[in-house]
Order: sequence, then C-alpha cells, then structure tokens
Amino acid sequence: MQSSLISKVQKAQKYAQEPHRIHFEALTVRFDGDNNDHVIRLADGAWSCDCEFFMVWQTCSHTMALEKLLEGMVPVGSASAAG
Repeated sequence: MQSSLISKVQKAQKYAQEPHRIHFEALTVRFDGDNNDHVIRLADGAWSCDCEFFMVWQTCSHTMALEKLLEGMVPVGSASAAG
C-alpha cells in the first residue's frame, strides 16, 4: 500500500473516532418498518417522513429513531417539515 493511502486510512480512522466533527446537512434514508418501508429525509435542518403519523404530527417513530441514532451529528430538535 502506498504511503499516501496509508496516511489517508489513518486519518479516516481518527475522524471515525471523532463523530462530533460530522454534521449532516442532507440525508435520505429508507427505513424498513414493521408494516411498510418509509422514506425519511433531513434537509435544511428539517425532518420529513412519508408515514401517515408524520403527516399529522410532524414527528414519528422513524424520525425519532434517526435523531437518536445520529445524536450529535444532526441539529438538536431539528424542525419538522411535512413530507
């Protein structure tokens, strides 16, 4: 392995240990739900989900799960957007 590639692998390992340096600006995720699959998006600090619950409440178990999973990498209390 070339030395330049080795240094990039080492740098990647360092970054992976510092998740506070990572901030998602946009994200699209397919969530395998118990009954149906859902598409969840984070764009401009706002979550959206195509499930019926989100359309009424502007939050749902899918967006809450992703907020928990990505804690520290997405804005706290990200605004919701119908979606």
